[in-house]
Amino acid sequence: MTDAHDTAAPSRALVWLQAARLYAVGLTIAPVLVGACLARVVTGQVNLPAVIVALIGAILIQTGTNMHNDAADADRGGDGPDRVGPPRVTAQGLLSSRAVKRGAAACFTLSAIAGVYLVSVGGWPILVLGVLSILSGWAYTGGPWPIAYSPLGEVFVVLFFGVGAVCGTYWLCTESVSLAAVLAGVAMGLFAAAVLLVNNFRDAVADARVGRHTLAICLGRAAALRIYAAFMLAPFALLLPLGALLPVGHVWLAFLVMPLAILLIYRLATRAPGRGLTAVLGQTAHTQAAFAILLCVGVFL
Repeated sequence: MTDAHDTAAPSRALVWLQAARLYAVGLTIAPVLVGACLARVVTGQVNLPAVIVALIGAILIQTGTNMHNDAADADRGGDGPDRVGPPRVTAQGLLSSRAVKRGAAACFTLSAIAGVYLVSVGGWPILVLGVLSILSGWAYTGGPWPIAYSPLGEVFVVLFFGVGAVCGTYWLCTESVSLAAVLAGVAMGLFAAAVLLVNNFRDAVADARVGRHTLAICLGRAAALRIYAAFMLAPFALLLPLGALLPVGHVWLAFLVMPLAILLIYRLATRAPGRGLTAVLGQTAHTQAAFAILLCVGVFL
C-alpha cells in the first residue's frame, strides 16, 4: 500500500518553484515592458536583446529575493503557525535554510552575469542600478536591519519595482531618461507597493509577533487603508501629465482599470485581516498588470 504522505509530497521541482514564487513575476515583467514601450514611442528606439536580458535579470533578482526571504524569515521565526499567507518551503521543512539561501545566491549570481551584457550596452548607470538591485534584494530580509522588517518596504518597492525597472529599461534603449519614464515608473511602483501593503496588512499579527515594524503595523488599520487607496488611485492621476508628455498615443485607455482599483479599495476596507485578503493581494497585482497592458496598447494607438 502506498503511504498517503508520500503520495501527497510535492516533487523537488515544485518545491523550488514554490520557493521562487514565480506567480509574482508579473510585478517584474510589467515595468520592463512599459519602459520598452515608452522608449519606442518617445524616441523610436528599442533594443530588443537588451530588453529581453533585462527581463531575465530582473526575474532572477526577484526570484533570489523571494528565496532569501523564505529562508531568512524561517530563521527569524517569522513563518510560525499563525502565518496566514502561502506556506513557505523552509518553514515547512521541505528544503533547508542553507539550500534555499544557496538557491538565492545562484539567482543573484546569474543576474550579475546577465548584467555584464547590460552594462556593455548601458554603461555605468546600469552597473549602479544592477548592484543596488542585487544588494537591496539581499538586504530586504538580510543583514542586521532588514528592509522587510521596517516601514521602508513600500519605498524599496516603488524605487526598484517601479522607477528603477522602467527607467533602467528606457535607458538601455535610448541612453537617456525622460520625465515620462519617471512618471510611468512611479505609477508602476505604486501598484507594486500596494501589493506589499496588502501582504503586510494581512500578516500584521504574525509580523508583530516577530518584531516587524512594517508600514501597516506602524500606522494601524485606518491609515494603512488610506495609504492603499492612495497607492491604487495615484497612478491614474499620473496618466494626465504622462499623456501630455508623449508625442502620440492614448494613455486614457488605462483608465478602464480604475473601477477595479476602486473595488479593491472597498474590499480591503470591508474584509477582516487574515486569509480572506489573499485574493485581494492577487487582484491588486492583476490590476497593475492590466494597467501596464492597457498603457502599452494605448501609447501605440
